Amino acid sequence: MNFRPLHDRVVVRRIEGEEKTKGGIIIPDTAKEKPQEGEIVAVGPGARDEAGRVNLLDVKAGDRVLFGKWSGTEVKLDGQDLLIMKESDIMGVVA
Repeated sequence: MNFRPLHDRVVVRRIEGEEKTKGGIIIPDTAKEKPQEGEIVAVGPGARDEAGRVNLLDVKAGDRVLFGKWSGTEVKLDGQDLLIMKESDIMGVVA
């Protein structure tokens, strides 16, 4: 991918959830909610503070993260549906 996010932004690929319930019922695409879990594809260099120093991000490419339902901006890069969001929109890293 030839895209590098700026400042404290990250690029996230959604991780699709289960297509069946625990009881074995198949969920159709129209009834599914968008997943709130994803994998970080790329990260920016970090935000600058008042003194001009760059504060590095706490996440890195390859991390699995949880984010808000309406977080980020949906984009299509290299045929993939991705999200671009600020690091502050990420709620946490899944271990």
